[in-house]
Amino acid sequence: MSLASRIATWWKAVTRPEQLSDEIDDELTFHIDAYANDLMRNGLTREEAFRRARVELGGLAAQKENCRTAWGTRAWDELRSDLRYATRMLAKSPGFAAIAIASLALGIGANTTIFTITKQVLLDKLSVHKPEYLRLFAWISAKKGVAHHTWGRWDKTPDGKIICTSFSYPIYQQLRQQNQVLEDVFAFKNFPRLTATIDNKAEAVTAQLVSGNFYQALGVKPALGRAILDSDDGAPGSGPVAVISDAFWSRRFGRSPDVLGKTIHLNLTPITIVGVNPPDFTGASSVQSSPDVFLPFSMAPIASPKWADKPLLTDPNFWWVLVMGRVKPGVSDESARAALDVALNAAVRSTMTIEKDEALPRLDLQDGSHGEDSSGRIFAKPVYVLMALAGFVLLLACANLANLLLARASSRQRELSVRLALGAGRGRILRQMFTESLLLSLAGGAAGLLLGYFGRNAIPHLLSSSWEPTEMNSHFDWVIFGFTAAVSIFTGLLFGLAPAWQATRTQVSSGLKDNAQSVTQRNRNVAGKAIVVVQVALSMLLLVGAGLFARTLMNLNNTHLGFRADNLLLFEIEPPRTRYPAPKDIALYRQLEERLASVPGVNSITLSEVPLIANSVSNSDFTPDGLPQKSKDDSTAYTMAVGQNYFTTMGIPIRAGRGFAETDTETSRLVAVVNQQLVNQFFPNINPIGRTFMADKNHIEIIGVSGDARYANLREDLPATFYLSYRQQPKGEQSMTYEISSRLNEASIIPSLRSAIASVDKDLPLLDLRTQNEQIADTTKEERIFASLTSGFGILALVLACIGIYGIMAYTVARRTNEIGIRMALGAQAGRVLRMILREASWMAIVGVVVGLGAAVAMGRLITSMLYGLKPYDPLTLACAALLLVFVALAASLIPARRAASIDPIKALRHE
Repeated sequence: MSLASRIATWWKAVTRPEQLSDEIDDELTFHIDAYANDLMRNGLTREEAFRRARVELGGLAAQKENCRTAWGTRAWDELRSDLRYATRMLAKSPGFAAIAIASLALGIGANTTIFTITKQVLLDKLSVHKPEYLRLFAWISAKKGVAHHTWGRWDKTPDGKIICTSFSYPIYQQLRQQNQVLEDVFAFKNFPRLTATIDNKAEAVTAQLVSGNFYQALGVKPALGRAILDSDDGAPGSGPVAVISDAFWSRRFGRSPDVLGKTIHLNLTPITIVGVNPPDFTGASSVQSSPDVFLPFSMAPIASPKWADKPLLTDPNFWWVLVMGRVKPGVSDESARAALDVALNAAVRSTMTIEKDEALPRLDLQDGSHGEDSSGRIFAKPVYVLMALAGFVLLLACANLANLLLARASSRQRELSVRLALGAGRGRILRQMFTESLLLSLAGGAAGLLLGYFGRNAIPHLLSSSWEPTEMNSHFDWVIFGFTAAVSIFTGLLFGLAPAWQATRTQVSSGLKDNAQSVTQRNRNVAGKAIVVVQVALSMLLLVGAGLFARTLMNLNNTHLGFRADNLLLFEIEPPRTRYPAPKDIALYRQLEERLASVPGVNSITLSEVPLIANSVSNSDFTPDGLPQKSKDDSTAYTMAVGQNYFTTMGIPIRAGRGFAETDTETSRLVAVVNQQLVNQFFPNINPIGRTFMADKNHIEIIGVSGDARYANLREDLPATFYLSYRQQPKGEQSMTYEISSRLNEASIIPSLRSAIASVDKDLPLLDLRTQNEQIADTTKEERIFASLTSGFGILALVLACIGIYGIMAYTVARRTNEIGIRMALGAQAGRVLRMILREASWMAIVGVVVGLGAAVAMGRLITSMLYGLKPYDPLTLACAALLLVFVALAASLIPARRAASIDPIKALRHE
């Protein structure tokens, strides 16, 4: 038979078994009839001819089996029969099947949900041509290097050097010109927010500046229109064109093809839309989300009002551009790095003035397949911790199910003995048991996949805020399906191993006896009890984790702020520098402050350079006049430009001197209010009122001392801070946050605030609207995620441990019915039997708790940096988790214990 015929026959056996069986019957009948006819022609009677034909051909069933073996369909038939038998066995125990599938669904669903985030953060690559060939440029330098002004990511290496991914634009141009080892070199830079006016409506958009060869180097073609070209990236302001993202096209323009050629205003500059990106393209910075608008670098002067006073495209001292290249096949990273390092050295020497003792940077090439990968750096450790905790939940579910299956296998000894006595091999029994386990795991996996699908946005939802959507948008794809399938199969093999092994050790002689149970069963089922200990240990680990993260969140929420957070509404105003260059921006802020103060319902209003508890700071040098100078590391302090009513509105007390007044204007002497922490650090035992200090080359007089307040986040210590009047900032402010104290709800006051701002300038959008409490909660969203998820894992662990302990104790009581009956017949009291069962459960729980304590302490050391206000071996958390588990163990074993205590000795002995 040819291979094609074998495959066709096998496929027919799989898809149409009844038809194939009929065809085999017809074929065998034909051969019997033909051979019988030959025998009848030789003189045999009809009955004798057919008898002899059947005898020589053999049994029809045997011949059909031979055919199936020859065609390779017998294994499929056996598998199908195993699946039917397994389905019938599970249908006979619907309660067991429901508990097993639900346990697995929760465990696999949790792992699927966490893996969805893990895949997006750590595994997904840029949706471009061959992303694995992309390399992100970085440089490494000694602490005293040539780059003094950088805008972008930087970090310290283990040996104390600086590593950064930002380059000046002139250096990028020279690197591209001198490149001979990479296919191409291109540049990009994210801008978090631009003011866009579309159809006379102002809003905030995100943008990415790209070089003219950006799309060509990445191998990306727009879905609509054209890409940004080299001709667009010429002299500053020469390329007023933009390519927009698919999401922005859908959200803002309803996917209309008429968007091509449409003019929008970005920071009041008219820009023409020339293309729309493919749906899966997110740019070169991030895999998780795409900027709304892509602009050529020639539009940098209008894109960044913060640096409007700097010639961004010609300043060699300002390092801000991200550079990426695509390696050529066959060129090693080291050889490319060495050649580009020479080019970087030459570019620095030709564009910058190198001072004495300043170190030249050394080029480094990093993996660029994930872009700049800021999310990967931020969420890598939290994601690994969550994956580990979700894995423990799945192990707990497997242990629970293994215990239930062990008890079930013991109750099926008679059935297995009968099958062995009828000729079934132990390998056949092993396969049947694994089939039942895999059927359960696949059913649980399907349910878990469904739970994972509906829960895929749970973590992104926790990461989002009311004013800023999260960068994470979870997508289900075949990788996640494959992960869930692999986890399902693995768990089926894992929890099915012990029951299958026990089933193969069944003895035919003892299994067929009615009294297979003996009174000496106390030491049996060691495997089941060991699994319960593992369950309790895993539950202890998860409960301690939940307690640590929950208490961390509680400690953060109970942190003394130093200011009043209730009834405060926050929003930002970011005027375009093309219309409001300094000092016009200061006059605008003042005008808006006065206009907003007149809105009905506004009790008090102020503004600040940086909102409090926003993970953002502004710092400056601080040198007191007339006092000994401190070291450079100790002569800096946090600073903030604020409004006149800042301390009143925010509820920060003035402990000495005064706050800002109307007389503190642009033309008056420079003044500052310092907090108590700064006084303790720089003016110990000295009255600071009236003293002066040097900051940013200005002499500033101290007019007041305020109470201490948290600045950047809840975790850091109270910082030394000095406050300046925003009206005395000659360079102006890129943006300001307005804080409004009002007892009206947001819905009733926001329209009035928008109208007040529009009456001053209709092109000014009201940005990042939120309350101060929402702002604070946003900085603790990582802690909220861990507290929420670990609490859920802890509750699930308790439920599974309860089921496991109940199952093993119920099975133990059932196995020891005759023993307990004899004890009670000999005079044992019900209370003593009750205590005996509870004592057995208590010992298993205590051993599990002790093992879990050791694992929990080890885990705590790994997550020390994620905790706040407590140690990883926090006694209260450990004690509460241990007591809770022991209580759950006793509660779960109480019903089996009471059942044992109520056994009738006569019925128990008659049962034996």
